[in-house]
Amino acid sequence: MIIGSHVSFGEEQLYGSLKEAISYNANALMFYTGAPQNTIRKPIDDNLLDKAKNIAKENNIDFNNIVCHAPYIINLANKTADKWDFSVNFLINELKRCEKLGVNKIVVHPGSSVGISKEEGLDNISDALNIILSHNINVNILLETMAGKGNECGRTIDEIAYIINKCNNHQNLKVCVDTCHINDAGYNVSDFDKYLDEFNQKIGIDKIYCVHLNDSKNELGSHKDRHENIGFGTIGFDALYKVATNKRLENIPKILETPYLTITDKIKKPPYKEEIKMLKEGNFDQDIFKKNYDI
Repeated sequence: MIIGSHVSFGEEQLYGSLKEAISYNANALMFYTGAPQNTIRKPIDDNLLDKAKNIAKENNIDFNNIVCHAPYIINLANKTADKWDFSVNFLINELKRCEKLGVNKIVVHPGSSVGISKEEGLDNISDALNIILSHNINVNILLETMAGKGNECGRTIDEIAYIINKCNNHQNLKVCVDTCHINDAGYNVSDFDKYLDEFNQKIGIDKIYCVHLNDSKNELGSHKDRHENIGFGTIGFDALYKVATNKRLENIPKILETPYLTITDKIKKPPYKEEIKMLKEGNFDQDIFKKNYDI
């Protein structure tokens, strides 16, 4: 199983990200190259990058299973001149940072069509991607499936297919499927093969390059996008385990973005080591967090 989680990218950059992932017994990971809410970015440190490559090799972590996530402030759907141009240019710079790091996947939220029609928003996303892809940076852009909260684009397979089909260059344009998001969008994760069948018909399973493996706090079709810990939400452990072990996606990274555990008002702990353990063993333990933390 290729499984990991979101990890931090701090002073030690990708080297620190890998150390954190290894502490969770992960063989995959996802990070932001800076805070997801802003555009402040430090230069890539070559010495830390060398250390990252060495520790990845020592722990059998393939760089193909390392994923970057673009910041939330990018919105390719709204062509308000300055903001749209900013989003396009910033994403190009993020792609270049990934290329320097040797990371070939970056997940992008398609965008939100505020004040315009959904079709206009989808067209704007395709226009932006055509500009970005024309730079021929050797990094795959993974459009993330969205819950449909507010004016989000990319809620349905049809919307993702529409964006892709209007792009001139498909070679580096892929998809990240988020289980919480598709549940909240109205797709039943318990019948994940049915979802994959439709995806394959309209886009092609070969376009799926990452899965965000998350339970949901919400009922099917709620359009709310609130993640829950594996097995403790409305999707449930059995359905998520079947996604994690689905033979049609066995060679792509599954990334956990589940909530930190609240130990006290001031202390929160990541749940990833325990969740990865349950998924690798195929056994849900209702009390796994209580056994390890005083909660």
